[in-house]
Amino acid sequence: MTIPIYQADAFTNQLYGGNPAAVCPLTEWLPDETMQKIAIENNLAETAFFVKTPEGYHLRWFTPEYEIDLCGHATLATAHIIFTELNYTEDAIHFETQKAGTLIVTKNGDRYTLDFPSRPPYPAEMPEGLLEGLNNKMPVHVLRSRDYFLAYDNEQDIIDMQPNHFLLSKIDAVGIIITAPGKDVDFVSRFFAPAAGVPEDPVTGSAHCNLIPYWAEKLGKTQLHAYQLSARKGELWCEHKGDRVLMSGEAVTYLKGEIYI
Repeated sequence: MTIPIYQADAFTNQLYGGNPAAVCPLTEWLPDETMQKIAIENNLAETAFFVKTPEGYHLRWFTPEYEIDLCGHATLATAHIIFTELNYTEDAIHFETQKAGTLIVTKNGDRYTLDFPSRPPYPAEMPEGLLEGLNNKMPVHVLRSRDYFLAYDNEQDIIDMQPNHFLLSKIDAVGIIITAPGKDVDFVSRFFAPAAGVPEDPVTGSAHCNLIPYWAEKLGKTQLHAYQLSARKGELWCEHKGDRVLMSGEAVTYLKGEIYI
């Protein structure tokens, strides 16, 4: 048995930038164990699997460690493959998910817009080991949604951070977001998820479900421009719309082939 596989770089217009994701179209679901093994073999932050439904597509994402509840860059990569490789002609794609509800992706030229749930972070206590895992650099705010969320004073704090991934892997959360006001954009961020098998994620759409409502309130504006300052870097155009957030970015196809099962 073979299934197709694609890989695309999301939130970038250049190969080897943004965040790579594997995308596997299926005619029916594989066993969860098989999908998890494929994700381990791919060794990317996420591998997306989707099945056509009468309303659109059912979409799931797997890290090398486990199935995750929400992933932005792999959703963008999946939409890019459906639009560019699978001859999709409608204006929008509706993705049904296990835990995140319906996600909608529209295409305008080379840019894709993701309609995702807003997940404002709430004040939280600093868990043991988190500060030590982040160079003992004290943040301005400690918050949490799915992930821990630490806000700092300036962009250089984010650039200079050298996390201890072993310590961060012990934190009871999917990941850790660090963020600050940007010099050339509204805000910058980085995202660490060693417990999920992803020491640093290059560009994290799900983290922006937290970042967008936070910075919209702090800056008093609903239209936001953001960079994620990983080594590969990513650029997002964002909008806060109450209980939803919009994230826009580009994507490029890196490879296509077949998996033998």
